[in-house]
Amino acid sequence: MKIAMIGHKRIPGREGGIEVVVEELTTRMVEKGNEVVAYNRHKKGFKCPKEYKGVQIIDIPTIERKNTDAVVYSFIATIRALFGKYDVIHYHAIGPSFFLIIPHILGKKTVVTVHGLNYKTPKWKGFGAKFIQLGEQIAAKYADEIIVLSKEQKEYFQKKYNRETNYIPNGLVEQPREKAVEITKKYGLNKKEYILYLSRVVPGKGLEYLMDCLLYTTDAADDLTRVDLGGR
Repeated sequence: MKIAMIGHKRIPGREGGIEVVVEELTTRMVEKGNEVVAYNRHKKGFKCPKEYKGVQIIDIPTIERKNTDAVVYSFIATIRALFGKYDVIHYHAIGPSFFLIIPHILGKKTVVTVHGLNYKTPKWKGFGAKFIQLGEQIAAKYADEIIVLSKEQKEYFQKKYNRETNYIPNGLVEQPREKAVEITKKYGLNKKEYILYLSRVVPGKGLEYLMDCLLYTTDAADDLTRVDLGGR
């Protein structure tokens, strides 16, 4: 199959969860014999490669401002993808999915992966939030397939749009285990004496699940050592 990827910022990169998913997904799909093209969002100072681990990369120009960056990029990437003779155009995130209406009208197959309901977070307000909401509505109505990452999202699309979705949670790449060095040296913490939460403290990141775990697992709570991390 020939597949286009639209909606991430840049690969290779670790700017966010979407970029990690797209990088892992595209490179694995290439290994299975697919032809994959990723449409990167242009950024000053980032040297965009033409190819990465077998994935073809196309650098898409945009206007680097908060309320125009993703919109301009998604539109131009979609127009470019229409001429690529793809079997599937795969959109990542509901904002960029606003433009999937164009390939849909032209009879192109589209897939959307919903990485989160972004407009519900404090980060997005006004035009940005409205644009993302419209992207959600268009995806729910016109995408050939929708992938969600949580059962809550699956239930949400079923209740609000009566739309069946595919529940495929993100996985983890197992890394070699190493002994704690820096955290022991700096904070005096050893194995099983701490829990690391690495994320913005905003709705949708799942911090409440960690708090529930600590509240109801008394052994874990007793083992924790409280450390002042300087407000970070």
